[in-house]
Amino acid sequence: MILAGSNGTYIREEWTPEEADILRRYVTNLDGPVFALVNLPEVVKGALFARYSRTHKSLRRLFLDEFVGELDVEGDDGIDATVGLERAEQLYDRVFFEYGDDSVAQLGGVHLACEQSSNLLTKILEWGRLMSYLEQSTRYIAYDARLGGRYRYHRDPAVLASPFGTRYVGDMDRLFDAYAELLPTVQDWCRERYPKEAGDSDFVYRQSIRAKALDAVRGVLPAASLSNVGIYGSGQGFEALLLRMRASPLPEARSYADLMLAELRKVIPSFLKRVDLPERGGAWSGYLEDRRSAMDELAARLLPTTTPAPAPEVTLVDFDPGGEDKVLAAMLYPHVSLPESQVLDVVKRLTGEERASLVAAYVGERSNRRHKPGRALERVAYRFDVCSDYGAFRDLQRHRMMTVEWQALGPTHGYVMPEAVVEAGCAGRFEEAMERSAALHDALLERFPAQAGYAVSLAYRVRYSMQLNAREALHMLELRTTPQGHPAYRRVCQQMHRLIADQAGHRAIAGMMGFVDHGETELERLEGERRAERRRSGAE
Repeated sequence: MILAGSNGTYIREEWTPEEADILRRYVTNLDGPVFALVNLPEVVKGALFARYSRTHKSLRRLFLDEFVGELDVEGDDGIDATVGLERAEQLYDRVFFEYGDDSVAQLGGVHLACEQSSNLLTKILEWGRLMSYLEQSTRYIAYDARLGGRYRYHRDPAVLASPFGTRYVGDMDRLFDAYAELLPTVQDWCRERYPKEAGDSDFVYRQSIRAKALDAVRGVLPAASLSNVGIYGSGQGFEALLLRMRASPLPEARSYADLMLAELRKVIPSFLKRVDLPERGGAWSGYLEDRRSAMDELAARLLPTTTPAPAPEVTLVDFDPGGEDKVLAAMLYPHVSLPESQVLDVVKRLTGEERASLVAAYVGERSNRRHKPGRALERVAYRFDVCSDYGAFRDLQRHRMMTVEWQALGPTHGYVMPEAVVEAGCAGRFEEAMERSAALHDALLERFPAQAGYAVSLAYRVRYSMQLNAREALHMLELRTTPQGHPAYRRVCQQMHRLIADQAGHRAIAGMMGFVDHGETELERLEGERRAERRRSGAE
């Protein structure tokens, strides 16, 4: 069944009476794409979101199929979470709304499921630093299956109602057809290229081959492709997110904000009273919208050229040449009773051996990448200009402790074709899909500038800046260069690490990042699947 309205078009799942009876105790609605989880232990809500990212199922279906059987739900018979709150929280109203104490809104949190959101919308949803996200992964889930009889991509109501509507649906369907054709072909090639090794179970081998093929062909998927995102955040975090969404030029974001607000008000109404008040949230969203429009106009006037100069995939555009001395001084600072300037003077006179000893003591014995040095590494920052495929950007953008700004998605910077696609003999089919994607984008751009990005396949490059301190760099670069990582973002992060060491000259800082992996790997998920199987069997 299709839900249509001012919020766009979404597919509604059907439930048996028994399933509906269980669900209404734990979710705030049974048919919308946005709903909150309630009346469940925190560990269950967290586990649901963790499983969410690697399944094609909706969260409600996942709960019914894999979780409800493990829970004692008999005592919840009288609960109906689909009925909104009838009384306001009077204390919160007085402290938060009347007196404007925003810190109170940090004390109430919500697990919110945001389903059937496009890959343009997911980047808007995942903007805030003080929230937690899990997104459905294109690395583990095939997109050849249909939802409600249709391929899984966003259908913008305004585009569909325009003269481009028929072409939009036709071209999108052809892109998904190409994906569905490429996936088994590349998977067959992977089996020939990477034979099963002795000692690997059929399950481990099958999962690794499938992940390799999914990694290779995901670039065909357009940014209109639908994803499910689980968000956990405070009332304050959700308020800020909704205000940004209501100011967005993307119609999907504005209508989705209304869906989110309706569900959030069923569980934390007082924290969100200001969002749609004209003189409060309305003025705030208006400010954001006015500021963006003014900058768009000014940028077009000051930088009328549309031809980007050649540039490497990753460029280190700003760093502090003396940053490493400052980090070493910050390491010593909490352990002495001296002004920082005096500590810095001492650090500058240290011998190479003394500097190495200081770093070694501060870093300690890191037995794995989760053992992280302290906040002294936040003393220095780096700014990178990156132009990678949109698929890699999607993964890197979620690192919330850095500042990320990105440009509009389009075909301007070309696309990346994976070697596996070429070697599998599928280059022609891939190129055909890229040409279709670019042509649809260009056709939509003048009339629908905000929605034109839906047409752009994930293989196309997007330009973005990443500014992060050395501590966040350690976390991100070690995580995103592990052998099981996608080759596209592994390559970006390996280059960032080399630039910190070689261009910035911060070799001691780069050396602290001992778990950055510069090795090459062909079957990326194999070792990860082996470890997962050992954990399941109790061998680890």
